[in-house]
This record gives sequence, C-alpha cells and structure tokens, in this order.
Amino acid sequence: MGASVSTPVRRLLRHDGVPQAARRALWVVAAGCPGFYVFRYVTGDSVMALYAMFGALPLAMFCRVPGPAPQRTRTLLAALPAGWVLVTAGTLLAASPWAAAAGMFAVGFAVSFCGVGGPRLTGLAMAFQLFYVLPCFPPYEPGTLGSRLAGLTTGILLTVLAERFLWPEPDPVPYRAVLARAAAAVADYTSATAYHLEAGGGALPEREAADRALAAARLSRVPVTERPASPSAHDRALNHTRAAVRHVRDQLDRLADCPGPLPADPATVTLLRHTELSLRSVARALRTGTADTQPDPLPAAVTAFDAVRAEGLRGTPTERLRQDAVARAAAEGTRLAAEAACIALGNGPPAGHGPLPGGDARAPQPGTDVFAYAAAPPHLLWWRRLRVHLTPHSVHLQNALRLAAALACARLVVGALDLSHGFWVLLATLSLMRTSAADTRAALRPALTGTLAGAAVAALMLYAVGDRPLFYAVALPLVILIGFTAGPPLGPGWMQAAFTLVVVFVFTQFSTADWRLSETRILDVLVGGAIGVVAGLLAWPRGGRGELGRDMADFLTECAVATRAVTALLGDDRFQRERSRGDPLQPARRALHLAEASFAQYLTERMHHDRPEPHWEAALATGRAVVHGAELLLTTHQESLREPLPPGPAAALTGLAGQVAHEVLRAADSLRSGGPREPRTTVSRYPADESGPLRRAAEGQPGVSDAHMLLIVDTEAWLTGVAHDAVRTRAAPPRARDVPTTRRADPPQPWPGAADGLWRSPAPAPPAPPARPRHGGGRPGPGTGRA
Repeated sequence: MGASVSTPVRRLLRHDGVPQAARRALWVVAAGCPGFYVFRYVTGDSVMALYAMFGALPLAMFCRVPGPAPQRTRTLLAALPAGWVLVTAGTLLAASPWAAAAGMFAVGFAVSFCGVGGPRLTGLAMAFQLFYVLPCFPPYEPGTLGSRLAGLTTGILLTVLAERFLWPEPDPVPYRAVLARAAAAVADYTSATAYHLEAGGGALPEREAADRALAAARLSRVPVTERPASPSAHDRALNHTRAAVRHVRDQLDRLADCPGPLPADPATVTLLRHTELSLRSVARALRTGTADTQPDPLPAAVTAFDAVRAEGLRGTPTERLRQDAVARAAAEGTRLAAEAACIALGNGPPAGHGPLPGGDARAPQPGTDVFAYAAAPPHLLWWRRLRVHLTPHSVHLQNALRLAAALACARLVVGALDLSHGFWVLLATLSLMRTSAADTRAALRPALTGTLAGAAVAALMLYAVGDRPLFYAVALPLVILIGFTAGPPLGPGWMQAAFTLVVVFVFTQFSTADWRLSETRILDVLVGGAIGVVAGLLAWPRGGRGELGRDMADFLTECAVATRAVTALLGDDRFQRERSRGDPLQPARRALHLAEASFAQYLTERMHHDRPEPHWEAALATGRAVVHGAELLLTTHQESLREPLPPGPAAALTGLAGQVAHEVLRAADSLRSGGPREPRTTVSRYPADESGPLRRAAEGQPGVSDAHMLLIVDTEAWLTGVAHDAVRTRAAPPRARDVPTTRRADPPQPWPGAADGLWRSPAPAPPAPPARPRHGGGRPGPGTGRA
C-alpha cells in the first residue's frame, strides 16, 4: 500500500514544473503570510492584513517578470507606484457600481492593451488588474485608504525580498545568446556553401543545423518572458538581427539548391568567406554581450566584389550574374545583421543612419534609413507600436476590449445581485478568460471541477473545526505550500481547488467560520465563469485564428504593392514622385506586425479541426522576402536612384515586378479564401532565366551603364526569389498545424527545378566533388579561421 501511494508522489516530484511551482509557493508564504499575521493578530488592522496578502499573492504566484535578478527587482519596485494608483482609484470609485464598472473597463483595457509593449507589462497584468479589483467593492470606505496602501506596500516589498533572496530564480538564457547560436550555425552554412560552390557540388549537412538554430530563435519557441517583443530600440534591433540572419540563410538556400555554373567565380567564393567571418563576429558579439571594436572588413569586401563584378558584366552568362547577385544579397544581409547587433548591444545607429550631424534637415531616400528607430525617442517608439494596433483587426485590441467588457459586466452583475464576495466573481472572470470562446469553455470545466472539490474540502473542514482562527492561521501556510506546489504540475483543476482552499482559509480569519463560505465561492466562480464564456462568444469568438487569414492576406497584399513601388522607385523616372510620399515599405511593415501578432496568438490556441490549413510560415517568409530584400536594394542602390534606367530596361523591370506582384496577390487570395490550394509541383510562370530585364541588360543595350546593370541584376534576383516564395505559399501544407515549421522543412526539390521554375537547369550535373576538408583546410582566402 505504501509503495502504491508513494509512486504517484515520486512521479510528481520528478515533474519538471515542481521546482518552479515550489519556489513560487514558498514566495507566497514568505511574502504574504508575515504581513498578514502581523497586521491581523498584532496590530488588529484587518484591512492592512488583507492587502498585505493580496499585494504579495498575485506578484509571487502569477506574474512572470523577465530578465536577470536586478532587472526583475527594478520591475517589481516599479509596480509599487502603479499599485498605489490602482488601489486609490478602486477605493474612490467604489462609491457607485456604475463608476466602479467604468473604472474596471478602463483599467482592464489599459492594462491588457499595454501588453503590446512586451513581456514586462504582460507579466504584471494580472497583479495590476487585481490591485484595482480588490478595493472597488463595497463597503465604500475611503477612510481606510491609508491602511490599504500600507498593506499593499508591505506585500510588494516582501515579494521583492523573497524573489531576490529566497531561492531566487536562475538568470534566464538571454535571447541574444539564442540568436548567437543561430548566427554561428548560419556562418557554418555559409562556409559549407562557399566550399560547395568552389568544389562543384556536394552535400550540405550544415543546412539542417542552420534551420534548427533559426527555428529555435523564433519568438514562438522562446519563453514568453525572454521574447524581444517591446518597442524599444534594443528589442527591435534583436528582431532586425534575426530577420537579417534569416535572409542570409534564404540566399544560401538559393545558392545551394540552384548554384548556377560550377565551380563558381573565385570572387564569389571569397565574398562568401568574408560573409562567414562577419557572421562569426556577430555571433561572438551576441554571445558575449560586447560589440566588436574592430572594423568589419565585409563592407570593403563587398566594394571589391562589386568592382570585380562590374569588370566582367558584359558577356557574362545570366546564370552567373544571378549567382553573384544572390551571393551579394547574402553579404549585404550579413552587414545589416552586424549593424543591428551593434544597436542591440548598446551602440548608436551606424554611420549614415539617424539624424545627420549639425542638424542637417536633408531627408534620407525612402526606405533606406532602416535603423531610424535607433535614434528615435522611446516615447515615439511606444506611440508607433500602440498606433499600429489601434485597429479592429488587431488581436491585442480585441483581447483588451473583450476582457475589459467582461470585467465591467461582472462588476455590474455583482452590484445588481448584491453578492457578498464580488471579488471572487471578477477573479474567476479574469482567470478563466481566454483569447477564444473555445478555449474559455475548455478552461471552465476544470475550473468548476476544482472549485467544487476545493469547496467541498473547505466545507468539511469548516464544519468539523468550527470557529478556531488559530487552526486556520497555522494551516494556511501548509495549504499554500502543498496546493500551489502540486497545482501547476497536476493541472488547472487542482490549482483551482488549492486556490479555493486558500481564499476560504484567508477570509475565515476575518469573520466567523461558516461552511456556507464554500457555497458562496462556488456561486461566485459559476457567475464569473458564465460571464467570461458569454463575453468570449459575443466578442471575436474565434480568437487569433479568426484574424490570421485576413491579416496574412492583407500583409501579402501590401507586399505586392510594395514590390511594384520599390521597383518603380529604383528604375523608372516616371515614378520619382513616389519619393515624396514617404517610405514605400512602411505599410507592409505595419501589416507584418499585425500578422505576426495574430500568428503568435494562434499558436497558443486549441485546434478543433483536421482539414489542411494554409502554409502560414511560408506566407510570412514571402512577405519578409519582400520587405527585407527591398530594404537591402534601397540601401545598396540609393545612389543609383539619381539616374533612372533607360526606358527599355525600366519597362521590362517594371513588367517583371507586376508579374511577381500578381503571384503574391494569388498567394494572398488563397489565404483569404481558404479554398483549395495548388499541389507542391506548382511552378512560377516567371522563371528568372527568361526575365526581360536581365536578358535586355545582358544583350548590352545602349544607355545601360555598369551601375544600371548591377541594379537590374540585383533587383531581378530579389523579384524572382519573392515569386518562388509566393509559389510555396500556395502549395498545400501538411495537415497538422503543429508540424515542424522551419521554412525549409519540406524535402529539398531536385535542383533541375521541377518544382522551382525560378531557375533553369544547368547542363549536365558535374562530377562528384572530392570530400570536403575539415577545419577549413585547403580553402583559399580568409575563410579558414573560425571565431
């Protein structure tokens, strides 16, 4: 019997979540109980005792504060004045149910919507909402405000001490370290690709390692508290670095799948060697947290490569021109990654970005100042982020409105029914609300089951023990330790049962113990849960999935517009007036942010369907190829904007851009309609080898300078890469939503291009290359060293 009982206990103790749950349960006891006992039994101030307990409990138990220990301490201390404001507002607005409900709507919306600012505010949201909920109920006693604030202050300060010194959490792995591993893996892939092109072919096992490392750097794979999701320049630079490294990986994929003439030109291989070294420098800087003080040799290598490329433009086969353009795009992506990483590590914007010295008012060319955020004031970055989500299609705005309306209705219902413990009703609504109606209904069942179980145990104990406050005072820490330690690993039902026991044991120490308190708790959870379910059914019941298709389609639609606008800006003087209209990529960037938010929420919601779904990751990859590729082009060829292309090549380039934009719009329509998707063998109708711009340039038409030629080659490589990704978006994805979602998860297509019409098959496959030397042996140039 003893062995059979101990087996579940041993399994529970071996659960991965037990140490973290035990740590937080200990914090609740250490932070909440001392102030509660002193104020309740020594000073006799019950109000101060209650606020000391509920000042500590939500922070210690439910809030996840990001960062290392000193940063978490600063964040918790910053919550103290916010708590004072919320408790004061709740106390003063409790005079009227309608005033309290209006305040509840405002507080619920503001706290929830400010979650767009990243995990620091999201982690404190539960505590901020409870700080207002607790005092906004009768009796209306503004004279107790001092006791309430003193108790709250005690609870928060004790929480800060417990979190910092009592079994503190280990410092998390910073996101920059995850990103460093991704940069190092892509550097390995770059080295392998260089040898692949130099030796004439061969396997590339480093490709899968790069895919895995970049997949691990996705925000959906990173703990919520460590995601760089705030509008600050630091977090935006980290995201910019990740996007640039991913762009480099995409260009390497193109070189590896369809390399063109082999072996490649030595200048191309040398450029890839420099790209590898620069990526390793980025990885080292991110890993150590210190920017490299040595100048990056990659820009000089790109300049030297352009000089070599310009000398041999005329008469060079189009396959080699494209190969050079893709290799150069990889190098430019690495340069952007290096500059963004420096910003993330505390440096200012790189030279040529941000405000010009001496107050020069000259505006940069549209789309070229990609690091403008590094010099922008923080309040402006915050306002831009909030403004992006002030649209009915933002999942953050929907969640905030849904929660605020539910809490306000719950407050009105409590006043209308005159429920004795209205705080429990709003707590139930707050804890059971989810981002979709299906998830809210799913959360309600275990919550009710756990509440019933906990209330039954509490009723039996109240009936058996009676009015003995000393018993409940002694039992409270044990209930917190055992219940909150076992609750998270055992599931939400157990957690609700434990929480029911805790609140019953707390409130029985303020009044005569009565088993009917358990009945009240059950009624309050039923009312609060019902309000949450109704709100979920009436307000955007499909959650993130309801917006995802529209947001992704809108994103690709904006990308199609940006494709035409950027190409016109680069090559056609009839569209020079577009320069006065601002950044042509800005609408696409805003749409990208909304699509990423919907996709992130969608991944957290339950799946209640088995039919195939659109290839969301491929859709994001298509749009990112437009945005980041256009950024590189505008930055690289901004000097060429002063001299438009001759009419013939410009018209051909504009025509190709229109065709590629049509491909992107077809992908958007497939996402918006949710209709049948095309098989994976779908090919682009606009293969690069037959594109008009490159053919006209290669023919050496009069008036086409070397700068024009390079612009045509690079733009054509960008456009055809976008078309390829758009074709992938229309291809039918796997049936399951949660399959591995690396961008190249599909088996690579054979490089003759049966499923990739953007590349023409080279003539006969080259003979098998010799085995790749290890540790860079035998490789010429600077690519032999490893950082």
